[in-house]
Amino acid sequence: MTNKTKILFLCQEMAPYLELTEIAKITRHLPQAMQENGYEIRVLMPRFGCINERRNKLHEVIRLSGMNIVVDENDNPLIIKVASIQGAKMQVYFLDNEEYFHRKHVFNDNKGKFFDDNDERTVFFCKGVLETVKKLGWSPDIIHCHGWMSSLVPMYVKTAYKNEPTFKGSKVVYSVYGNDFKEDLGETFYKKSLTGSMNEGDAEVFGTGNAVSLHKGAIKYSDGVVVADENIAPEVEKQLKNARIPVSTIISTENFEDYPAFYEEILEEDMAEVEA
Repeated sequence: MTNKTKILFLCQEMAPYLELTEIAKITRHLPQAMQENGYEIRVLMPRFGCINERRNKLHEVIRLSGMNIVVDENDNPLIIKVASIQGAKMQVYFLDNEEYFHRKHVFNDNKGKFFDDNDERTVFFCKGVLETVKKLGWSPDIIHCHGWMSSLVPMYVKTAYKNEPTFKGSKVVYSVYGNDFKEDLGETFYKKSLTGSMNEGDAEVFGTGNAVSLHKGAIKYSDGVVVADENIAPEVEKQLKNARIPVSTIISTENFEDYPAFYEEILEEDMAEVEA
C-alpha cells in the first residue's frame, strides 16, 4: 500500500458535529486511523441545522460552492463548508442547502414525524457529494459510505458516473448498520433518484426507500460490504450471503486495524480483474 491510496468517507453523522448513533463514533475515528496508516482521506457529510457553525468553526469554501444539484427537475443550490477537527489534522466538508438542511431537527420534526422530503434530501446529498469531489479534482480509490443517506452513491458511481474520469477507478464500500428507520422515503423515491442516462431499471431495487431496500440497493452496486452492526435485517443478511463481493464483519467502534486489509483486498480484486 502506498501513501497515495485515497479514501473518500461519506456519512450522515460524525462526532463531534452530530451524534445520533454508533455511526458517529466510527466515522469520527476511522478516517483518522486510516490517515495515520498512510492513506489520503476526505470526509463529506450534510450540514444539518443542528450543527452549530460558530462553535465548530465552519466556513464556506467559495471555490467549491455555487453548484446546483437537480432533484426532481428542480435546481437546488449547493454550498460547501469546511471545518477542522482539532488534534487530528483532519478536515470535514459539509454540504449545505437552506431548503433541505436548515432545520433544528435531523430526520424527524419536533413531533417525531419523518420529514416528507427525506427522499429529496437523500438524493441531493448523494449527487452533491459526487459533484463536490469532481470539483475538488480528487479521484478516490475507495469510496466508503456510512449510513442509509449515502446508499444511492454506489449506484451512481456504477451508472450515471461510470464514465466520469474522477471515479473511473473508484471502488465502493458500503457499511451496513442496524439503526434502521421504520418509514418509507415514498412511492416515487427510486424515480426521483434517477439522473443522467440512468433508466428506471437501474434504481428499481431501491423501491419505496425503506431501510431494507436502501441497504439492498447499496449492496447490489458495491464492491465490498462491511457489516458494522450485529442487528441486521434477515433480508439483508440473505443478500450478503449471496453476494459475490468481499464481505467483512467489523463491528468495533474503537479498533480499526482490520480495515486496511479489507480495503486492500478490494483494490487487489480490481488488479486481478485487470490482469485477467
